[in-house]
Amino acid sequence: MDYFEFYEIPRSFQSDAGELRRIFLQKSKKYHPDFYTLEGEAKQAEVLELSTLNNEAYKTLSDSDKRMKYLLELEGVLSEEGQNSIPQDFLMDIMDINEAVMELEFDFDKTAYDKAIQQMESLDNNLYSQVAPLLDQYQGQADQKASLEQIKDYYLKKRYLLRIRENLNKFATL
Repeated sequence: MDYFEFYEIPRSFQSDAGELRRIFLQKSKKYHPDFYTLEGEAKQAEVLELSTLNNEAYKTLSDSDKRMKYLLELEGVLSEEGQNSIPQDFLMDIMDINEAVMELEFDFDKTAYDKAIQQMESLDNNLYSQVAPLLDQYQGQADQKASLEQIKDYYLKKRYLLRIRENLNKFATL
């Protein structure tokens, strides 16, 4: 059973945080192992499994990046790590930003740092603005394969930007 089915909500890239939390708490109470201590071993194992499923579902569905990855995997568009392709023009943009970050490691310059942050933020905002309507419109329909491919590209690009952001954050204390 997938997490969306378990929570009885439609597959979606967008979620209502309050609704997810409400469902999580409801299921946490329903499947809490302490309420089943007098039951047989089989029932206790079943409840423990459901409690674990509830925790994993909430952790995944309440985090937008994890939810996106999970949904792309469910829909069969996200390949194994290292098997997905990224457009060459995007990789060139990333290479430019990475070069600037490497230069900062050897010789920190506040102006160059700010420029790298600005480039990355601009790229991130541009990518999101292109995919936001697709994320909002996704309803789990089979005819949305092209949209899912665009969302997959966004997800993969976003991961590159996250790594750059992590590298840039090393300089935040300087």
